Amino acid sequence: MYATYLLVRTTVVNESGRARARRNADRIVAAERRLRMHFEPDLQRVLLPRTRLIAVLNVGYAVANVGLTVGWLARLFFQRRPEFHRLRRAAVLTTLGAQPVFLLFPTAPPRTLDHLVDTIAEVSGFDLDSGLIAKLYDPIAAMPSIHVAYAVVTATGIAETSRSPLARGLAPVYPPLVGLTVLATANHYVLDAVAGAALGFTGLRLAREL
Repeated sequence: MYATYLLVRTTVVNESGRARARRNADRIVAAERRLRMHFEPDLQRVLLPRTRLIAVLNVGYAVANVGLTVGWLARLFFQRRPEFHRLRRAAVLTTLGAQPVFLLFPTAPPRTLDHLVDTIAEVSGFDLDSGLIAKLYDPIAAMPSIHVAYAVVTATGIAETSRSPLARGLAPVYPPLVGLTVLATANHYVLDAVAGAALGFTGLRLAREL
C-alpha cells in the first residue's frame, strides 16, 4: 500500500506537478469562497496567538493521527481480535482509494499559500518540505485528507472494539478533532476534510461488504 503511495508521489512530485498542484489549490480556495466556507484564515487568526495549543496540534498532525491508526490496528492484531481484518482492509482501501485523486488532481496544501501560515514551520520550527521527511510523504496530496479519512476509520474501530466505555464514548469526537487540527495547521482545506471523511466512510462500507 505504501509502495503504491510512494509510486504516485514519484510520478507527480516534479516541477510540472507542483505547478498543477498550485493551480488546483487556487481552484479549491475559489470554490470554498463561492460556497462561503473558506474560514481557514479566520480559524488561524483565532488560534495562532495560542502558541502552546498550536504546538500540540502540530504534534497531533505530524505524529499522533497515523500513530493512533497504526497503533490501534496493531493492538487488535496482537489481541487476535477478528475485527482486525475488516478494519485493516478499510484502512488499505481508504489509502488506495485516494491515490487516483493524488495522481490526477495534485493539490498544494494551504500552508503554501500567501494568506495562511505554516504552523509546523513557524511555531514548531520543523520543515516538512526538506530533508528525509519530505521524501516519505507526498507534499502535494492535500485533496482528499487522508488524516481525516484515517480518523473516521480509527474512530469507528475504537467505538466498535474498545472495552472501555470512556473510549467508546469519546470516539465520535476524534474525527472532528482531526478536522480542526488539519485546518488550524493549514495542511488541508475544508473541502479536503469533507472529502476525506467521505473516503473513510466509503472504505469502511466496502470493507464490510467484502
